[in-house]
Order: sequence, then C-alpha cells, then structure tokens
Amino acid sequence: MRRPILLPLVLAALTACSAAAARDEGLKLPAPAVDAARAPGEATAVFAGGCFWGVEGVFQHVRGVKSVRAGYSGGDAAHANYDDVSDGDTGHAESVRVVYDPAQVTYGQLLQVFFSVAMDPTTLNRQGPDSGTQYRSAIFYATPEQEKLAKAYMAQLTAAKAFNGPIVTQVVPLKGFWNAEDEHQDYMRLNPDAMYIAINDRPKVLALQRIYPDMYTPAWANGR
Repeated sequence: MRRPILLPLVLAALTACSAAAARDEGLKLPAPAVDAARAPGEATAVFAGGCFWGVEGVFQHVRGVKSVRAGYSGGDAAHANYDDVSDGDTGHAESVRVVYDPAQVTYGQLLQVFFSVAMDPTTLNRQGPDSGTQYRSAIFYATPEQEKLAKAYMAQLTAAKAFNGPIVTQVVPLKGFWNAEDEHQDYMRLNPDAMYIAINDRPKVLALQRIYPDMYTPAWANGR
C-alpha cells in the first residue's frame, strides 16, 4: 500500500480496482436509531478501516470534524511504528483519531459515514488491495456510550440486511492511540494524484459528497 512508485503496488491496486468498485460507490445507510445527544464541546472517536490514508481523508471532509490523525491502535507503545505494524503481528490496526464537535455531528453520524463509505465491514482483515490484521476494521470505544451506540448501530444494520455478508468489524475498548509517522499524516491531501489514492481512496470522498451532502464539507479538517 505504501511506496507508490513500486510496480507491485501499482499492480495490486489495479487488480483490486474492479473488485472494489461497488464499495467505492458507497452505500447509503439508515441513520442510527439510537444516537448521542448533540452537545457543545469536543469529543474523540477512533476507527480502523484498512489503510489509514483513505479513512483519514474521508473524515477530514465530514462537517463538524475538527481534526483527524493517522495512527495505530490495538497494540502497545513499543510497536506503534509503521515497520513493526506492517508485519501484522503487533495487535495494532492502522487507525484514525477523529476530534469533532458533537453539536455539529454526532457519534452515530460518524458511524454512519464509517460503515457507508470509509470501508467494507464484511471483509475480514482486508480492505481493497491491503490484507493482514493491521488492515482490519474496528471501532475503538473510549466510553460505555460509544460501545453501546456502536453495537446498537451494527445490530440495526444487521437486522436491515444492509450488507450482503455479516459485519466483521470489531468493537473493542480503546487502550491507546499512537500517532503515525509524519509521512502518513494528511496523505490524501498532500498526494491527491498518487495512483493508490486515485484508485482506492478518492472514490470514498466522492461517495461521501454524493450520498451525504449535508455532512460533507470541501474544506479539509486540521485547519488546512
């Protein structure tokens, strides 16, 4: 997934393109039946959904999101670096930390975006051309309310048969979040023409804009 100048990456991305086309189009999902109340202040959510470049890019375009950081969750501090995580045996998943204004966007709406356009919740340890436990989908909850809302929404989507297969996204407690290296921050914004981004990630942002125009903002979070 990294090092876009390498031929194997290009071939893998092209091979995955047609298979992932349907998911790249996004899937409009019902709003959560159970959601957090809107309130002033600041809140944080942590999600994992494959390569953090694309997940970061999606949430950077959600109205009410203040900042998004790419990083690692699920393992320990000693192995929270790209080289170790790439081995797939650290317990870490490539993740994003989303800081948002709960008066503008709710946790439930973030879940809606996550399941709809940020990743495919039915693929185990794989997203697009990337495979391994580090690319699993997961919701790292920081509070009992986040756990309740995540499980309630997944149950709602399952009952509605929103997907063709079972949801395999993990719902697990947040034990820590470690920022990824600088080269992985704001990657989509800084590398909009990279082939990996064009094939795998830009369609997700376009789907967000098309499916949820009220939640989409053309401005990038992080004040840039």
